[in-house]
Parts: sequence; C-alpha cells; structure tokens
Amino acid sequence: MCFLQVSFPKCHDCLVAIRSPQEKEMLETLYQWFWWDKLWLPAELSWADLEDKDGRVYAKASHLYVTVPYAFSFLLVRYLFERWIATPLAVSGGIRHRVHLKVEHNPILENYYSTHSKNPLQADINGLSKKSSLPVRQIERWFRRRRRQDHPGVLKKFREASWRFVFYLSAFIGGIAALYDKEWLYDSRQVWTGYPKQSMLDSQYWYYILEMSFYGCLLCSIAFDVKRKDFKEQIIHHLATLVLLSFSWCANFIRMGTLVMLVHDASDILLESAKLFNYAKWEKTSHGLFVAFAIVFMVTRLIIFPFWLIHCTWVYPVHHYPAYFGYYFFNVMLVVLLFLHIFWAYLIFRMIRKFLFGTLTRDERSDNEEEEEQESSLTEDGDVQQHKPFNELSRDAASEKNGCFGLSPPENTCLSRLCHELGSV
Repeated sequence: MCFLQVSFPKCHDCLVAIRSPQEKEMLETLYQWFWWDKLWLPAELSWADLEDKDGRVYAKASHLYVTVPYAFSFLLVRYLFERWIATPLAVSGGIRHRVHLKVEHNPILENYYSTHSKNPLQADINGLSKKSSLPVRQIERWFRRRRRQDHPGVLKKFREASWRFVFYLSAFIGGIAALYDKEWLYDSRQVWTGYPKQSMLDSQYWYYILEMSFYGCLLCSIAFDVKRKDFKEQIIHHLATLVLLSFSWCANFIRMGTLVMLVHDASDILLESAKLFNYAKWEKTSHGLFVAFAIVFMVTRLIIFPFWLIHCTWVYPVHHYPAYFGYYFFNVMLVVLLFLHIFWAYLIFRMIRKFLFGTLTRDERSDNEEEEEQESSLTEDGDVQQHKPFNELSRDAASEKNGCFGLSPPENTCLSRLCHELGSV
C-alpha cells in the first residue's frame, strides 16, 4: 500500500471525489508515482517496513500538516514578541523609531517612482521636470525623500534580529539537549546503523516540527521583512531547507536532519547578536561577535558541513544499501545549501579583506540604503554639499564614527556596517 494512502486517506478521497473519471485516474497515477517506495527507500524496503509496530514509532508525512498552523502561530508569537519585548528593549537601549516626513503627493512623480525607477537618470529627471512643471532640484529632492520614506528604520531591524536571535538560541539549546547523549553526534557512522528502522524520539519530533514551522514562518514573512540584496538567495535557502527537512522526515533521515539543523543554528546566533549590539551602538561588542560569527560560520558550514555531514550522507549509506533516488536527491539538496554557504562566505571574506586593506566603503550585500540616507540628510537643507563627490560624502560620514578595532582611518567605513547590513546567512 502506498505510504500516502495510509497517511492521507481523507485528503486523497476529497481530491479524487470532485474530479472526472479521467482526472481521477491521472491523479491516482501521479499519486502512486510520487509515493513510489523505490524513489524514497532502498530497493529491498517498502513503506510497510516503516509502519508502527514492535514498540517502534516512525515519522509520517501526515505529521508535517501541523507545521502549517504552527508557522502562522509563530507569526503571531513574533508579533507579540516584537511589540511587548523587543520594542521596549530597543527603547531602553536608546533606539527610537525614526519617522520620515512624507513627501508631498505628486501623481506624476509617484507613478514614475512606482512603475519605472526609484533612481531616475538625469535625462528622466529633466523630462519629469517638463511634465510636472517643477524645478530639477525639487524633483531630485522629492525622489531622495521618497526613497528615504521607504527605508526600514533601525527599530524594525532590531526587532527582526531580536526575534531570530531568540529562536536560534532556543533551537540550538534544544538541539544540544536532544542530541548530547546520542552516539551519532560523536560518531557519524552511527547515523546509518539500523536504517531505516530507526524509531523516532519525542525530542526529534519537536526539534523537527518547530524548526520547519520557523522556516515556514520566515518564508511567509520575507515579503515584509527588511529586503536585502540576497533576497533571492534567502528564498532559495528557505525553500531548500524546507524541502530537505520534509524529505528527510518522510525517508526517515531524521538523525542526519537533526545534525544539519544543529550545525546551521550555531553561527546564526552570533550573527543576530552582533547585529543587535550594533543597532544599540555597542560597537566593540558587535565587532567581537561578528569576528566570532565569521569564524564559527567558516568552521561549521565550510568544514563540518561538507567534510563531516555531506561525507556521512555520501559515503556511508552505500555500505548498507545500494544507491537509490532518495540517496541522490538528499545529497543534491545538501550540495545546494553548500553552494549558498560558499556564496555567503565569499561575501564575508570580501568584506573582511576590504576592511583589513582599507578599501571597504560599503557592504557587498547593501542596497546603498545607509549611504543614500547619509547623502540625503547632508543635502536635505539647502543642498549645501550638492557638488561634493559621493565617495567623499561616505568617507566624511564614516569618519565621524568610532574606528573599527581601534582603527579609524578616514577611508575606512566602520565594520558595524557589515553587521548592520549582513542579513541571515
């Protein structure tokens, strides 16, 4: 019997009941193909081998339904956390909501801003000047103010980072508590001992369900969170993580899945905490945490992840069973995550290299929000520095801040911008 027929009988019957006979037959065929046990399990095994019996309890696809309401519950918890905990904490740290004055409504300029570009070229500005009968200077100022009006404030970033920090810290502690006494945490060969007849533990169930619900929450909220340059990479990361966890759950790769989650949460804690202290202007603490984050990221995601975990899923399973589709699919998804890790590591190395050699003027992932806001604030009243080069403006603004790690050459932008702009990795 197909595994899904056991796990989703009501859902399946509802789908086919409202279809014509031809559509019903097509759905049945797709249904059977998708849950064909030879795709998910080694050749000599079937879904019948993963039915609960002899005191063993196995993960089932139907369990994953609960992650949907849990993901929306996380959205509610996040809202309450940000409002009643993160916001007062930010205020106590001197972080205030910065209100930008709304620009005067102009249908012509607003239509261009919404449908064409937020940064019009000089030729477009001249054309808009003729169309709206406004001076060029006034149109430039309007676009500067309109862009700044859309910029997320520090308070919004602080609240987001606080929420992620609390979850990653809780998940990491929970993961350690669930795995510290398990032999496969110390000997990766034990991951495949007795596979797939490995009974699911309560700690594994909750670790998986809460992690998947959280990533589902992130995927739902990414549209209204602070948008960064690696927006597409973040979506790919969240989707790949959800697909990987879902597949590992159904194919009973739970031991490896818990190790992957633990490795990923370790560096995220340091990143979010570095951003929190940066927003609160505790620059030395933020710098130290960022350095710790970079080290932990390289160790966990560029060393442990490929050379221990991927090696474990690539080499050891074939000692127990011949390679099959699920084996290749699981490893491909892990490699997708590895490529994303390499992408983010490249950006981190590039920023650190530019900082050390005194050529860092902006974060590689930044959308120029800070630089643009500095420029607009400097030119807002009377355009005093209208003709000053942009790079010089950035250097002047940066030189007013404290130096990084005790260094404050005028050509260096403070390292806090790395923490300020670097998003979830």
